[in-house]
Parts: sequence; C-alpha cells; structure tokens
Amino acid sequence: MHAEQTPLTGAEQIAWDLSDLYAGIDDPALSADMQRADEDAAALERDYRGDVATLAPDELAEAIARYEAIVEAATKIESFAHLIWSTDTANPRYGALLQKAAEWSSQLQQKLVFFTLEWVNAPDHVAHRLIEAPELAHYRHWLEVARLYQPHMLSEAEEKLLAEKAVTGREAWVRFFTELRGSARYTLDGQSLNESAALARLYDTDRDVRRRAAAALTEGLRANLPAATFIFNTLAADKASDDRLRRYPSWIASRNLSNEVSDETVEALIAAVTARYDIVARYYALKRRVLGLDELTDYDRYAPLPAAAASYQWDEARETVLRAYARFHPEVARIAGQFFERRWIDAAERPNKRGGAYSASTVPSVHPYVFMNYTGRARDVMTLAHELGHGVHQYLSREQGMLQAHTPLTTAEMASTFGEMLVFTDLMAQQSDPGVRLALLGHKLEDSFATIFRQVSMNRFEHGMHTARRAEGELTAERLGGIWLETQRAMFGDSVRLTDDYGVWWSYIPHFLHTPGYVYAYAFGELLVLALFAIYREQGAGFAPRYLDVLRAGGSDWPEKVLAPLGVDLTDPGFWQHGLDELDAMVTQAEEIS
Repeated sequence: MHAEQTPLTGAEQIAWDLSDLYAGIDDPALSADMQRADEDAAALERDYRGDVATLAPDELAEAIARYEAIVEAATKIESFAHLIWSTDTANPRYGALLQKAAEWSSQLQQKLVFFTLEWVNAPDHVAHRLIEAPELAHYRHWLEVARLYQPHMLSEAEEKLLAEKAVTGREAWVRFFTELRGSARYTLDGQSLNESAALARLYDTDRDVRRRAAAALTEGLRANLPAATFIFNTLAADKASDDRLRRYPSWIASRNLSNEVSDETVEALIAAVTARYDIVARYYALKRRVLGLDELTDYDRYAPLPAAAASYQWDEARETVLRAYARFHPEVARIAGQFFERRWIDAAERPNKRGGAYSASTVPSVHPYVFMNYTGRARDVMTLAHELGHGVHQYLSREQGMLQAHTPLTTAEMASTFGEMLVFTDLMAQQSDPGVRLALLGHKLEDSFATIFRQVSMNRFEHGMHTARRAEGELTAERLGGIWLETQRAMFGDSVRLTDDYGVWWSYIPHFLHTPGYVYAYAFGELLVLALFAIYREQGAGFAPRYLDVLRAGGSDWPEKVLAPLGVDLTDPGFWQHGLDELDAMVTQAEEIS
C-alpha cells in the first residue's frame, strides 16, 4: 500500500443508471430503434422528396414532426453510446458501440439531408409565408435558423459525401484524442494517476505536491505530444477545408452562426475581456501576498487560500447545492434532487473514465444525465452546482421538443454559472470568519477567471493556431507551444510566472477539437450571469419565476428575445462591461477583507 492514498469522498459508488435510455449495450431495443428510424426516414423521403417547399402549412408541420421524431430516435441511441463509453473509454465493446452508432447515424443523416436542403433553398417569399403561418408557430425559430445556412450549404450529393467521410475523418480523430487522454497515466510519488486525479493535485495546500504534480503532468503530456500535435494539425486542416468549401469567411464564423450571435458581438466581447486582464493581475498579486510567496508560478494558480483547505463528502456537496437551489426557487431544487434520487449522475473516479464534466441533455422524452469526476475539493462542489444548472435547464426546456430544446452555446452556459453563483452566495452568507470569506471569494474569483479570462485567452490561442495553420502549413509542437504561452502570459501579465514546461499544456484541452470556437461561450455565459445576478439582487423573489420561464424557452427564439424579460440587452456593445465591473468589485472586496 502506498503511504499516501486518495481520501474517500462517498462518491465512489455514485454511478448513473442509463436504463431510461437502454438496459445495456446488448439491449435488443437498440437494434429495433435503429431499424425503425431507418424505415421512418425512408418513408419521409418517399412522402416528401421534391415537395417540401410546396407543402401547405399544416402539411409542413406534420412533416417536421415526423422529421423531429427521427432525429430524436437517433439522438437517443447516440447519447446512450457516448454516455456509457465516457465511463470507460478503454472498453472495446463500448468503443465498438460508439462507432456503430456514429456510422449508422451518418447513414441516417444522409437520408434526411434532402429535407433540410429543400427548406433552406425554398424561395424567400414561400419561406416567409410559411414561417408566418400559425400552424407552424411551434417550429418558427427552427425554420428561421435553418434558413441562415443557405449560403453555406452544398449540393445534396456533396452534403452526403461530407457526412459519410466525417465518421472516419474528423469524428475518428476526436475519439482517438479522447481515448488517448483517457488512457494516459501520470506518475506522482510512486502512484499512477489518471488525468483527473493528477490535475486535482494542483489544488493541494502543499506547494511541493503542486510542483511535483505539474512536473508529472508535463512529463505525461510530453510523452503524448507527437500524437497530440498531429491530431491538432489534422483537425485544424480539416476545419480549414470545411470552411473553404462552405464559404465561411473566417475560422470562427461557423461557430458564431451556430451560436446565433454576430461576429461583431463576439469581437466586442473579446475586446472587452482582453482590455481588463488587469483584474486578473490584481487578484493574483493579492493571492501571492496572502500565500506569503515571493512569486506565483503556473503550479500555484490553483493553490487554496489558507482557510480553503476543507474537503467535502459527497453528501455534503449534495446538501450544499440543493439548499442553495431551494432558497432561489423550490422547483429548481426539486428538479436537481431527481438527479440524485433517480441516479442520473455518474461521479465516481475510475481508471479509464474520461476527464472533465458535462451534462448530457439526451432527448426530450427522457431526461439529462450529469457526468463528473468527484474528488471532494471545493471546486468539485461548484462543478456539481454548474452541471446541475445545465441539467435543470435541459430538463425544463424539453417541452420545446427535439429541434428547439437546445440553446446556442452562448446562452447554454447561463444556467450552469447561475447555479454556481447561487451556491457561492449561500456559502458566503453562512460565514462570518474573514479568512473563510476570503477563501470563498478567492475560489469564486478563480472560477470566474477560468470561465471568462482564461477561456478568452484560449480563444486567442485558437485564433493563433487556426490562423497560423492556414498561413504556414503544419505546425510544430514548439510553434503551438509558443502561441499558447504568448496568449496565456498576456492574461497573467507579471502576476504569475508561466514556466516553459507550461508550453505543452495546450495539448490536453478537448474543446479545441470537439467543438472548435466553443470556448468564448463560457465567457459569454459567465458575464451574462454576473449581470443577471445583479438584477436578481435588486428584484428579489420576483426574478425567479421569470428566470424559470427563460430556461423553459430553451432554443425556441433568438437569445436576445428570450432574455429580454429579465432586463438584458445582448445587443448593447457595453453589456459586457457590467459583468466585468462586478468582477472588479469582487477583487476590491477581497483586497479589503485581506
């Protein structure tokens, strides 16, 4: 037995029950549902090919409902395959099911592509008349958004070919990267740790443990650096090709379109955040003084402040989150409570479980599932609050149906970060000890920095990577590391010394590959929530029912219209400054407490 064992948290047996989707990978319902979806897709094509733009409003509503049912059936199968694979990425049977679902889904998508193409290419006067028809009111926003892609859609044959090749192209490389991360091991003090366990050591109170953990992570990342460099280059080139074929003017344009936000709004967000990197430097200068260090290095970024060393058992985390949610609104706590009661959460650490955390919405006819790796740290409590915020949002928006339940990524982070703020505010209200209050405030600030400033700095890395890849060709690990260090050092200024070893840490971040351009959405959501929370403090209990209505709306309208009842104007270029001012005030509060 090793001298230092990972402490038990009570989450070791917290595993989800996926039987609401399927009983297991051998469930005959899986094959039956695939066959039924194939038959329904063939019938849809037989009944509507060539006629989509000529249908009467009631006929088109019926056709869309049939299309939506097929999409939901496919998403249910893919969701189950991905969820079970996430728990053990080294299990060949899980991998085989994931690949089978991906290949089958690609074939199904090819059968359905005619439907969206015919709608997208319908004459404007016909489309406008149908969008305004009362019979299609429920699908109005889906119809509007689909039309935005008209300049970027290819012919049906080309669309089918791209869908076919994506399974053995982009999707295969993303899966390989995820499995590479899942199987990676990091040797620390004689222990072989997976990624989540090794990263957790960066939050240790002992600086030497943090230093050794960073060294172990660097060593492990270097071992996989050739593969990661090749994957990043390949997927960056694939995106460049896709953008060129679809006539997108920049590497980020397709993501902005998907997020239902203008290029100008995103540029305003990034400009506002990068202009306030001084907030980050002020806080870390304070942290260095509180910790009594001559300088902070990259492995000190997450060092807990003196009163923040407490660990949380799983039951404590559950109680903490549900209590804060209940104080906001009982319905929020009731929904979140179901995730615990009905085993919709997978929180246990396992050797080949993928890292990170997420809430999977699955399909409206079932419910969301939450995935995380719980280690008992304060940050894990906030992660639980974050993912349950997503879960509550996804649960409430199910009433919009498969095609409109999901929000754009920009507002998808709203409920999750709002949930974190509820827990943080509740914990602060219970504490009178200045040291504990400073620790809580510091933790929240660091979370907000990670969500706002770090994500925007990672957007700057992505911008540098995609721009360089398109201009220079294949990039070396050193070139990618240089872009990474330049963009990260810009955020910290001289408040944190980033060592050269930190130059390989770009290579483990999955968002760059899974969803290119995604990361700025975190900053969008966090700044939105900081502004919303200020409104909530002013309005009190009357805010909660309107907030729940916003969550129920899902993706059924444009984000600015969905949020308008809460008093938010996303079209205001100065909007982002409200959230940044809140952060600035929190740093001032921390300085005063210290």
